[in-house]
Amino acid sequence: EVQLVESGGGLVQAGGSLRLSCVVSGLTFDDYAIGWFRQAPGKEREGVSCISISDGRTYYADSVKGRFTISSDNAKNTVYLQMNSLKPEDTAVYYCAAGGWWEFPYGMGYWGKGTLVTVSS
Repeated sequence: EVQLVESGGGLVQAGGSLRLSCVVSGLTFDDYAIGWFRQAPGKEREGVSCISISDGRTYYADSVKGRFTISSDNAKNTVYLQMNSLKPEDTAVYYCAAGGWWEFPYGMGYWGKGTLVTVSS
């Protein structure tokens, strides 16, 4: 069974930082890209960042470029999203997903249940 489990969300003041983790099991980690998506209330889902595990390629949405950093620990089958200089508009439920690099940001095959990030002003 494929599982993606996010953690690290919480409440933080504007300008602060959080690090999200996504632990992946049940698939061959190196064969996939792992993406981070977010969805705020009343808004469409947004693809925030993605990393290709096999070659380390990364992608960032313009809205987070320069503030967020995606990385992976292949020994732990874990992908991280370091979020710095957080803004109230970053408030959303953040999901990680596994799939092909070409699928991001439109959708990916396997999804976690999400972790809530709330940034207060």
